[in-house]
Amino acid sequence: MEAHPMEHSPESTATLMERVLYEVKRVVVGQDRFLERVLVAMLAQGHLLVEGVPGLAKTLTVKTLARTVRGSFKRIQFTPDLVPSDLVGTRIYNQKSGEFGTSLGPVFANLLLADEINRAPAKVQSALLEVMQERQVTIAGETHKVPDPFVVMATQNPIETEGTYPLPEAQVDRFMMKVLVDYPTEEEEFVIAERVTGPTVDVNAVADTFQLAALQRECRAVFCDPMLMQYAVKLVGATRRPAKYDLADLEKYLTYGCSPRATIGLIEGAKALALLRGRKYVLPEDMVDLVPDVFRHRLVLSYEALAEDLTPDAVVQRLLKKIPAPDKPLAHSESPAGRG
Repeated sequence: MEAHPMEHSPESTATLMERVLYEVKRVVVGQDRFLERVLVAMLAQGHLLVEGVPGLAKTLTVKTLARTVRGSFKRIQFTPDLVPSDLVGTRIYNQKSGEFGTSLGPVFANLLLADEINRAPAKVQSALLEVMQERQVTIAGETHKVPDPFVVMATQNPIETEGTYPLPEAQVDRFMMKVLVDYPTEEEEFVIAERVTGPTVDVNAVADTFQLAALQRECRAVFCDPMLMQYAVKLVGATRRPAKYDLADLEKYLTYGCSPRATIGLIEGAKALALLRGRKYVLPEDMVDLVPDVFRHRLVLSYEALAEDLTPDAVVQRLLKKIPAPDKPLAHSESPAGRG
């Protein structure tokens, strides 16, 4: 007897993720790009930073997703009076036994939603970011591992600056992607109103956390051609030394470029996206699709860029135009293995 569920083929992986998406979409209307990025983060074991005004179903999406994969879900509303122990837990004295016990905090969940992360002071932000990086918490010298899989989705409200503590660049870098969530279309909003005011929809669990862990292992085994890895390295390098890539005009707009985490995030994200699309190998379009999400929060723009209203996304588009993606490398790479 096997302890783990059977390994999936890329087709069955895509089918399973389609079923997950179908269940989520029975509750959440629209937001296709955002949903795809959440699934990419889950498969690639990365974390998401989400920016959007209130009421765009950010919480609902993650909560519904947790139900479909039978995972635990916790939501933390960040406020200025929060302290690190509110997140990670603390030691509690038991009067009956006369001993100290550990009460674990809400970070111990498969899917954690950190709502309005920029509302909490730096020491609370850093406590969460430590858990994201190390996937463990130390309380009174005792180490406790968070459950596996573990994905953090942090939200930021772009319209409020009063009483907020912006995340420092070094901490923002821990997030694999930053996704911008926009308003729904009129048609989507009509369906939203119809669903919210109509009968409640029950979501079915179509997978479990063991299957998700197996998919994550499978995601790491997806083939990424060295040419594509080189392309990721070039794109990241162009944000640091634009002149080297014939982009000298961008130099005055960039104070700092992307860190090596961007290269890793781009490759891991492209592998996850390829798997979602039913392939065991990465194509250039998988990587190109993710570049804005992986780069936008890592680029530190200069005052000149801000004065000219130049956004990180505009810089990314100029990079993509200048540095062409390689031709589809080894699109047939899985066939020899398949014949074996």
